Amino acid sequence: MRVLEILAKACAVLAGVLLTLITLMTVVSVVGRNTTGWTIVGDFELSGSAAGAAIALFMPWCQCERGHIIVDFFTTRASDAAREALDRFGALIVALVMGLLAWRSALGGLSAWTSQTGSMMLGFPEWIVYCGIVPGLALAAVIAFVQALRGFDRPAPDAVAAEPEAAR
Repeated sequence: MRVLEILAKACAVLAGVLLTLITLMTVVSVVGRNTTGWTIVGDFELSGSAAGAAIALFMPWCQCERGHIIVDFFTTRASDAAREALDRFGALIVALVMGLLAWRSALGGLSAWTSQTGSMMLGFPEWIVYCGIVPGLALAAVIAFVQALRGFDRPAPDAVAAEPEAAR
């Protein structure tokens, strides 16, 4: 699991760099548009593409940290073993969904490569966006699958917060 965590952190750092770059690009474009009339053509296309890739690249770290939303209204009175089983089942569902998304995104990327489709303003190749999306989704699927099989190394963040101070 340590290798998967390192890869997930690397994906999150890459996503952060991507978001920083598109933020800077947007600032330059907006300031230029409002001061000199100069703008970056297609900035919204690049922002959308980079944001989609960044979201997918954040998914593995979110899965490692058990950061997805958990609705535990019905399980608050369940035993620890029951909650662990449900958490592992939930991780399996996440693994299947992320795997499905990765597979279909890979097929979409291959289709975009074959047809050489591009964005409307810049003609930016769509297959490049898929190259940024697929690895994050696939890694999130692998991490969730490992968690479903082996369980979790540490309790969920809300479980730690709910523990009495003396128990920690």
